[in-house]
Parts: sequence; C-alpha cells; structure tokens
Amino acid sequence: MNYETRVTSESADGFGTTGNEVVTRPARPAWVWIAIVVIVIAAGVLAWRLTSPEAAPVADRESQLPVVTVVVPGRTTVEGEINTAGTLAARRALPVGVVGEGGRVVSVPVDAGDWVRAGQVLASIDRSVQNQQSESASAQIRVAQADADLAQSNLDRALQLVERGFISKADIDRLTATRDAAVARVRVAQAQAGELRARNARLNIVAPAAGLVLERNVEPGQTVTGGAGTLFLIASGGEMELQAEVGENELASLSVGDTAEITPVGSGRSLTGRIWQVSPTIDPQNRQGTARIALSYAPQLRPGGFASAVIRSGTVVAPVLPESAIQTDDQGSFVYVVGSDNIVERRNIETGRVTASGIVVASGLQGSERVVLRAGGFLNPGDEVSPVRQ
Repeated sequence: MNYETRVTSESADGFGTTGNEVVTRPARPAWVWIAIVVIVIAAGVLAWRLTSPEAAPVADRESQLPVVTVVVPGRTTVEGEINTAGTLAARRALPVGVVGEGGRVVSVPVDAGDWVRAGQVLASIDRSVQNQQSESASAQIRVAQADADLAQSNLDRALQLVERGFISKADIDRLTATRDAAVARVRVAQAQAGELRARNARLNIVAPAAGLVLERNVEPGQTVTGGAGTLFLIASGGEMELQAEVGENELASLSVGDTAEITPVGSGRSLTGRIWQVSPTIDPQNRQGTARIALSYAPQLRPGGFASAVIRSGTVVAPVLPESAIQTDDQGSFVYVVGSDNIVERRNIETGRVTASGIVVASGLQGSERVVLRAGGFLNPGDEVSPVRQ
C-alpha cells in the first residue's frame, strides 16, 4: 500500500532550502501483485477440481465396490474317509429246516440267542413208528445171516465129500450159489437197516455249523414236513456284517481290506471291521453299491438293525473349503472365484468327503484360485468386487 513519511531536516552543510520538506518512499513492485493474483487463481482451480464429481479419484471409486473375503485353499492331504450307513446282518446266515419226512415235534432244546455247535440237536421229532421199522430191519439181518451161515456149512460138508466121490461137481456149484445168495441177502438186509437208521437220524433237526441262533420258528407239538420252511436261522460262527450303501464314485475308491468304524444305533461304542466284499454291480435306480464290512460278534450287533460307518480308504490330495464357500443350486455345487481383474466368476465343482477341516473339492478347483469365503449368495457372475484375503 502506498504511504508517505514526512521528515523535517536541515541541510547538513547549511546550504539549500530551509524549513520543512516532504519525502515520499516508492510503492511495491508490480510483479508482487501479479504473483499474488496467480496464487489466488491456482488455489481456486485446485478447489474446483477437488470438488468436481467428474474428476473423482480412482481410490474413491474403488472404495464404493463391495468388499468380499477370499481364501486361496491350496491343496491338502486328507485321510480318505467315507461316511455312510447300512443294515446289520449275519455274514453267513444258515437257514435250517426239515431234512427228512418230518413229523410231530417233541422237543426244542435251543432258543434264539443261544450258541450251538456243529451237529447239535435243535429239535427232535417223534420217531415211535420209525423205531419199530428199525427193529424189524435188524431182525431181517439176523435171519439173513442165519441162512448164510447154514449155506456156508452145507458147502463145507459137500467139499469134504467130493473127494470121496459122493458129491458131484454140479452139487458143489449149486451149494456155492446158495451160499453166495444167502450172503447177498445179509448185505441187502444190512443196507435196508442202515437206510432206516439214516432216515431216523434225519428226523432230528441239527445245526449244520457252529454259530449263534438268530431265529426259532418251531414249537413242541407242531407237525412239520419237508416244505415247512426255515425253522431255525443260524449266524455261522456268530460273524456279522454291515451292508453299507456307498455312492458310485466313492465305491470305486474302496477295496477289500479297508478298515471301517461301525457305530450301531443306540450304542455309544464303535466297532472295527474290514471290507470283505465290494459289490460288483451298481443299483441303476439310486446309483449306489454295497460294501460288505465283516464284524466279529458283539452283543450290540443285532441283524436287521441300523448302523453308521466311517470307512478309511487311503489319502487324497485336494483343495478343502469351509461350508460357507460352497453354494448349491439346480445345476449342482459351485463356488465364486475372483479373477485377476477382480471380476466374480462362477466355478462348478464336485464335492467329496466331509472332514473336520471342511469339505473336500474333488474336481473343479486347482487350489490356487481366490475363492469367495462368505456372502456368495449376494454376488452374481460378472460383478466387480474388492477382495480381501483371509
């Protein structure tokens, strides 16, 4: 700003004017004012650019994108486990019925739940008539033997007389034939008696092998015949099995000898078994097969009951994801993968075993992808997101 200063002075040397004089100092240079104007204009332009919506920085745009948590699962070595269930049954069930002609049951010395040995009598049938027939057959043997003994004695005496000429050679032949016929009749009588004894023995219903009696379907006084059906059901050796239903894909990974942990319903105790047979066929209706798991006898194993099983079948190396990352619709299971451009992509997968760490992804992922961990239900393929790795 312009200002003036009045100074009163006297000439130092006494010359010049005398009295008061007014001295004026020069104003600021013009460039100062130009600089001030430029600074003001620059500040105004900067303020306009900062407040202009068309010039919003990229960082503001990214801050408006939805933030999603992603995980890179990698590949994990997982112990092969198949969770399934099935029905308990006898590994070798032996149905026992009437072998002979049958008759009236007089006694049943065993009951369901009893252990029996091979050949033990399970039920006896009245044989009063058969016993009389057996006695008659025994008597026929004795008659035939007496005739054979007489024929042999006659032949022996004739052989002594033939040397003296009293008996001809033809008589010897006749007596020899008589002796041979008598001996044959003895053998016939013995065979008939043996047949009757065998028939009588078959009247007893016996256990074909040692094992556990599972069913008893006969009572004393009941009349049974050859067509009476199964009177007893025996589990050979008391061995049981679980007929586990396994999916077609999982069945292909099983082999004979794989171990399994079996837990019957209503029992808190698990039993160890081994697969002894893998079904060679698949049910076309439900696409499942049967894995037969052998089990030693235990009181909690009851044929016809239900049990769960965890089959161990080696190890697999695959990605493992938490359940929250896997979505399901009519097309099957899928996950959302975030690409390098932060665009969401749908990826169809096939799930495998369920472990304590998560669900095994059998196919569809390599393990290096960025998979949306949560909130997949709010995304659509093609959405742009701001990923945050867990």
